[in-house]
Amino acid sequence: MTDPLRPLRILIPEGASTSAREAITILGLSGHHVEICDPSPWCLSRYSRFVRRFHRCPGLRRDPSGFLAFVEGLIASGRFDVLLPTHEQGLLFAKAQDRLKGRIAVALPSFESYRTAHGKASFSRLLERLDLPQPPTRILKSQAEPRGATRFPAVVKTSVGTASRGIYFVHNESELAVPLQTIDAGGSFDEVLVQDMVPGTTEKAQSVFSHGRLVGFHAYRQVALGIGGGEAIKQSVRRPAVREYLEKLGAELGWHGGLSVDYIMPKDGGVPLLIDCNPRLVEPFNAWAAGSDLVTQLLRVSLGESPAALGESRESVLTHLAMQALLGLAARGGSRVAIAREFGRILDHGGPYAASIEELTPSEHDGFSVVPLAMTLALLLASPASAARLARGGFGEHLLDVRSIREIEGLDA
Repeated sequence: MTDPLRPLRILIPEGASTSAREAITILGLSGHHVEICDPSPWCLSRYSRFVRRFHRCPGLRRDPSGFLAFVEGLIASGRFDVLLPTHEQGLLFAKAQDRLKGRIAVALPSFESYRTAHGKASFSRLLERLDLPQPPTRILKSQAEPRGATRFPAVVKTSVGTASRGIYFVHNESELAVPLQTIDAGGSFDEVLVQDMVPGTTEKAQSVFSHGRLVGFHAYRQVALGIGGGEAIKQSVRRPAVREYLEKLGAELGWHGGLSVDYIMPKDGGVPLLIDCNPRLVEPFNAWAAGSDLVTQLLRVSLGESPAALGESRESVLTHLAMQALLGLAARGGSRVAIAREFGRILDHGGPYAASIEELTPSEHDGFSVVPLAMTLALLLASPASAARLARGGFGEHLLDVRSIREIEGLDA
């Protein structure tokens, strides 16, 4: 059996996401050789001592075929052991996995399963078929479709979208008409979900599967909100019910690789309600800090091993993302003084940051990682109103849209 802890040569095919950045820290601390490719030479992951080489590539969203050809060229060099998709490029690789087979190790489900998990409408239908709990949901196929059964407040979601793109909160019928018109005008109506807004706490769970068998699981709750739907502070939790949900989902889809879900813990103490799915391993650092190394488990699966399931994560482990905290505070109207004060608390591990570990820019392990944090702080102190623009910088070419998904669907496998 291949030892996954030996130094491996790993290619991460994007560097803009927080998930990629956190995986790089875990891989680097384990002694692996990591290279990344991304359209932007200023992507977040480039600011790490653990990245041995950067390759500038075509954008996935703008040019899926060109992006795939570029990655295949890197693979053809023979320098890499494992391809580790950390974001939506997994859909493209799932479509083209027959072309990758035998050339590089990678863990991917079938394209059909990936597409089901990736689309919000198809995922909602899967939950209904498996009798798994979700908020009351209606799926609209056109703007003109009757919406009389909608209860308010509600959440409107485009079927394609990640990082809180395509999500609208509405409180009455007139407010509901606005996002539907916006989505329709943008040519991305496809299918739109309208879900009851359930009061409660947002939590997330991550897992790793080996051919439909769950081999790693971790969950955390949102302690403090960042920007764009992300967390500024997380706390690990134990959620056996959500683990069972994921086991059922993974078995039904024959899942192979990373799979993550978002869910609501209702205030009334009811069962967890699934609200979203990400067909990848999202932000794995909190799991790693809590004793569940999902990244190494994913490497084992990628290498063709069938590992034993990991034990439970430790509860109540706190981690934070300083950049998210500062951006979130600024986006909510925080002043320069408030931003500076919050940064001081982060540095001193004061208030909610007591006993918390930095997961995105871990300066004690990776001094180079503080560069984007320092730049973000300087820009926010110059103009707190720039928070939304700075956050949009992360919504890059690694994110798909309806057009690029259609192009991927039409590619020859």
